[in-house]
Amino acid sequence: MPEIKLTHVTKRWGKFYAVDDLSLDMEDNSFITLLGPSGCGKTTTLRMIAGLETPTSGQIKIGDRVVFDSEAGINVPANKRKVGFLFQNYALWPNMTVYQNISFGLGNIKEELPVIDEEAKALKSMIKALENPGELVKLIEECRDKKGKLDLDMVYLKLIDNYTISIYTAKELYNYKLHEAADKESAAKQKKQELTAKLDSILAGHKEKREELNEKFEVVSGGKVVTKVRKYSKEEIDLAVRRVSRIVKIGMFMNRYPAELSGGQQQRVAIARTLAPEPQVLFMDEPLSNLDAKLRLEMRYELQRLHVETGSTFVYVTHDQMEAMTLATKICLINNGVLQQYEAPLEVYHHPANLFVADFVGNPSINFVEAKGAQGADGALDLTVLGGLHAKFRPAKPLDLSKWFANRDEQAAKRAAELKEKASQKGYVEKGNKDEVFRYHIAKVDEEDDSLLDLPEITNEDLVLGIRPEFIDIADEGNLRGEIYGAMPTGMESTIKVRVGGFLLTGVVFGSSLFTIGSSVPLSVTGDQIMLFDRKSGQCITSGTLNF
Repeated sequence: MPEIKLTHVTKRWGKFYAVDDLSLDMEDNSFITLLGPSGCGKTTTLRMIAGLETPTSGQIKIGDRVVFDSEAGINVPANKRKVGFLFQNYALWPNMTVYQNISFGLGNIKEELPVIDEEAKALKSMIKALENPGELVKLIEECRDKKGKLDLDMVYLKLIDNYTISIYTAKELYNYKLHEAADKESAAKQKKQELTAKLDSILAGHKEKREELNEKFEVVSGGKVVTKVRKYSKEEIDLAVRRVSRIVKIGMFMNRYPAELSGGQQQRVAIARTLAPEPQVLFMDEPLSNLDAKLRLEMRYELQRLHVETGSTFVYVTHDQMEAMTLATKICLINNGVLQQYEAPLEVYHHPANLFVADFVGNPSINFVEAKGAQGADGALDLTVLGGLHAKFRPAKPLDLSKWFANRDEQAAKRAAELKEKASQKGYVEKGNKDEVFRYHIAKVDEEDDSLLDLPEITNEDLVLGIRPEFIDIADEGNLRGEIYGAMPTGMESTIKVRVGGFLLTGVVFGSSLFTIGSSVPLSVTGDQIMLFDRKSGQCITSGTLNF
């Protein structure tokens, strides 16, 4: 399957930038999740790649093919991009059966396709089935009810699944009535000879035309597969429907209508319909949002399995971070149309690029603690936190904080110069939805409206610590004292809120301990993945240990 490459892609309406200068490389056979809050631009990004939305500028490539280029004037229509799109609303036809819903789109496709000898293909399948008449008869006999009557629908389904054939070939195979023959071996041998002779005659006809059939029964002439603009045959359509029904496990529902299916079954039908044309890329726009929590979990496993079985590139839009973390090979986190971070899930979780990423990813939410201090000669930072407590932050890797600040200022000046240059160009439109440093939340016992306060003057001594809840532990050796403010047991662990002065810290404590509200407890901050952020830019500086 192809990779997808976006280069400086922008989409705006007037001064509103839905997507702002987005560049991405989505690797072949990857599972990419586009994650972010509502209105951040993730669905717009998906629709632009699929061809359902036209970018304002930039270039989009799917594989080696440029499907959009604003400068070259290229904009390949959606139906020519070989992609599948699974919408939030399953959009199943209520008056059509499952089979008809899946096959509907296939019947409307007309494009250059290989010429296939369907008769030869069917003959080969039936000859193979007749090689073991005992197994064939056994499959048929297994479909009798308590009264001994054959369930033909079940017979056809068993033949289809066992021999990977179409419904039409299955019916013809059944009509040989091998199960009714007195001498089944002889009857199968005779029929096999008839079919073999017929197949040999077809192959001889191709040879006379200086043609041959490959393993897919495609006509080959002069070493090349013969193609022509045509529609799918009924045999091809049925085989495609049966193929995807096996993948998503809905073969038994083919004659049902959408109203007769559960939400999860309807979702499977929608997926099957999208997979039937064998798209190079599968796009999904919050496909699980209409399902209950249990069913969503089950469908996540199914999507993981589908990704492996199909070998397709999946691009998945969600605002649910749990879905993003569990499904993705890479997470593309977007805010206000701007790419914030594009990394593997655990990399995004443990090494967020900025305050926004750290806040958005993780449940329970990360603890933000404002800190003030400077780096000492030993490389550690002496900090004042939580209303006057002293702490020492030691970076996990060597850090020269003054050089980091100098580089920050240099990059900021460079971006300002680039923006100035861009603003001077013809056709430039100033962004109305301005990008700002994320305003993190400090949890306090007595909350106050920050909007009413004067903005403080930020210096290089103003920092922010990011502490994941799992790194806050109740331990006898802890040097930090707190008071239990609240506790929520969730089974194997408890989520607690601990009061330290006028501040609240969230922790996750593993085990089945009971906590008494108001009780004093010793706290420790463990691990070397405590994050240090620059308060001015919001960028993550480094990670390390924190001691009180």
